[in-house]
Amino acid sequence: MKKAIFPGSFDPFTIGHADIVKRGLQLFDNIIIAVGYNTQKKSWIPTAERVSAIKEFYKDEPRISVEEYSGLTTDFAKEKEAGFILRSIRSVKDYEYELNIADINRQLSGIETVLLLANPEMASISSSVVRELAGFGHDIQSFIPQGFRYNNIEQQ
Repeated sequence: MKKAIFPGSFDPFTIGHADIVKRGLQLFDNIIIAVGYNTQKKSWIPTAERVSAIKEFYKDEPRISVEEYSGLTTDFAKEKEAGFILRSIRSVKDYEYELNIADINRQLSGIETVLLLANPEMASISSSVVRELAGFGHDIQSFIPQGFRYNNIEQQ
């Protein structure tokens, strides 16, 4: 059984993230969406709310689970007996960053990273851009998966 973790802050979870999960299910039997908790970052949406909303969105997909984690991604992957880390790249800049992280992760743990190229129409979408648009009062619904809702966050 091939199991991958898809780590990220998902603050917020975007259509780009959902696309990677959908495409990842073609490669893996199970995907754990690993919502990272970083004490160094100030979140827009509380971690528990992100986890809850993503779980609700995927409640009818038994091959997907959602969990919060902190610490090294490779440690979490080992704990969950996942042999792969699923990531996406939108640009050359992402590729250079992800390549270095993938090399270190493989050296530390032997866990392989699978990089999926973002669909071109979603390559400019990032959580930080969506947060910024929302902060300026713009409608962000076209960047959030259809049917996805945060309970405690007012969406424009």
